[in-house]
Amino acid sequence: MKFNGMLYTFPKEIKLLIASFIIVLSVGFYTGLLFVGETSSANPNGIEEQYLGNEDDEDATVMKFKKNEQQMLTLVHGHILSMSIIFFLVGLILSTTKLSKKLKAILIVEPFISVLLTFGGIYFLWKGVFWMKYIVMISGTLMTLTYTTSVLIILYQLIKPKKVLKT
Repeated sequence: MKFNGMLYTFPKEIKLLIASFIIVLSVGFYTGLLFVGETSSANPNGIEEQYLGNEDDEDATVMKFKKNEQQMLTLVHGHILSMSIIFFLVGLILSTTKLSKKLKAILIVEPFISVLLTFGGIYFLWKGVFWMKYIVMISGTLMTLTYTTSVLIILYQLIKPKKVLKT
């Protein structure tokens, strides 16, 4: 079965369903990023402070304590499961867009790698592997860029007028 470009052939109701889902999902995704920005200052040292605490910093405006193992396992477990579902669904929809196979493969697989690196990295940072904060920052940024690119491609092709596809 050929999926490339199938999005154009979907009935209007299915396109509306997909667009509504992508928009609401994106509100949730970007709200999560706002939360990250608020809690970790969106920088490597802020990420480290969020999970390891800042009890030694007498000048800290907000006191943060090191997360315990249960908190870390809950955070990692919940995020890996939920983000896997998010990226599976976005990847499934993206697979029906008209796009080169290579770009499509990158946009579909990359977020899963970034999810493992980001949340695995947070856990290893908490365990004392301090350089992982840079991996977390890079993989989180890459995950966001990939998500944004995929969503923009999907939305563009949903609203783009239907035209005859060349095979």
